[in-house]
Amino acid sequence: MKRGRTGLKSICQTFPSHEEKVKRQKWAPSSFSLTPMQDWGNLPHHIILQIFQHLSLVDRARASSVCRCWNDVFHTPDLWRRFEFELNQPATSYLRSTHPDLIQQIIKKHAQHLQYVSFKVDSCTESAEAACDILSQLVNCTIKTLGLISTARPSFMDVSQAHFVSALTVVFVNSKSLSSIKIDDTPVDDPSLKVLVANNSDTLKLLKMSSCPHVSPAGILCVADQCHGLRELALNYHLLSDELLLALSTEKHVHLEHLRIDVVSENPGQTHFHTIKRSSWEALVRHSPKVNIVMYFFLYEEEFEPFFCEETPVTHLYFGRAVSKEMLGRIGLNCPRLVELVVCANGLEPLDEELIRIAQRCKSLTAIGLGECEVTCSGFVEFVKMCGGRLTQLSIMEEVLIPDSSYNMEQIHSEVSKHLGRMWFPDMMPTW
Repeated sequence: MKRGRTGLKSICQTFPSHEEKVKRQKWAPSSFSLTPMQDWGNLPHHIILQIFQHLSLVDRARASSVCRCWNDVFHTPDLWRRFEFELNQPATSYLRSTHPDLIQQIIKKHAQHLQYVSFKVDSCTESAEAACDILSQLVNCTIKTLGLISTARPSFMDVSQAHFVSALTVVFVNSKSLSSIKIDDTPVDDPSLKVLVANNSDTLKLLKMSSCPHVSPAGILCVADQCHGLRELALNYHLLSDELLLALSTEKHVHLEHLRIDVVSENPGQTHFHTIKRSSWEALVRHSPKVNIVMYFFLYEEEFEPFFCEETPVTHLYFGRAVSKEMLGRIGLNCPRLVELVVCANGLEPLDEELIRIAQRCKSLTAIGLGECEVTCSGFVEFVKMCGGRLTQLSIMEEVLIPDSSYNMEQIHSEVSKHLGRMWFPDMMPTW
């Protein structure tokens, strides 16, 4: 009985008394019993808008079906200023695609709200044609930035040039406020660039149009002559000319900030590369002393002859194919503004002398990457010692370094770390 009474007492103590119940009800939070003013559908408009801005398009569309208030917010112009059309063919791509019904809703209700628009298309011509069909319907738009992006092969090049140019011209004519355009790997041509300039010359600041074979040097020169606010330009080397550099250097033109030049050859020995005068480069740098001049090279060794024979104010150099010791020697002599150098491959001759010359002459060099090359450990340490702590990026494969009488692979990382002022190790080739 004693044991039973104790158990009964402890059980009874677990049930609250009447006074405790009243006390708990008094201090209980009221958030679990929503009043009409606290209903989700009655949240302030700006709060719902902030929530929607953090949701994906699919989740936003689902949330819009909660109530009429949320559906009204779904159609707020602020939510439709930035949009990316994803156009993929389900039979050939695993990527998701913007639903056709949503595309039509955007065209009917939100075309005038679109400001920052991009199109991502897969390798199918049908996807690129669908993008052109949408562009041709944006007659009431005020687009500021436009990007046409091929996620695989350049499918826009398979579209009829007349169809593409007609669709692009619709945006060029109606927007009148374009500031940024990315149309790499497309059949844009000189007449469409003239339409762009005629309607957007006061606002255009960025133009990327590498690998556009239907554009001539005269076409890009028209852009430079009229668009005095242009700050960033990306193009192929065949469009670069002395006249273009001089046009970008006139007093009425703003300071250019970024010039990217792609130097590409698909058929060795069949592409002729012209030479740009040193005086034209100097005029550009005098006018825009802080301009970044970026050059990507995809050439064969015998095609480098016209380049870097004279001083060239390039700041970033990327070599996607093998480059000779002679060419790297020219860079050390004639590229004093060089900031970053990436060499994919060279050969079986050590690059000690070339790297040391680059360290001596290129006082602004802060980043270097070497792939299939060879450098002795002593030569590499000397290069790092001359550059010192200004080398913020140093990416060297372990296979590049050749042990010698001064340093082996176990010693190289501590010696280089000492001169860099931070811990450094060579990059390792993945084993999988």
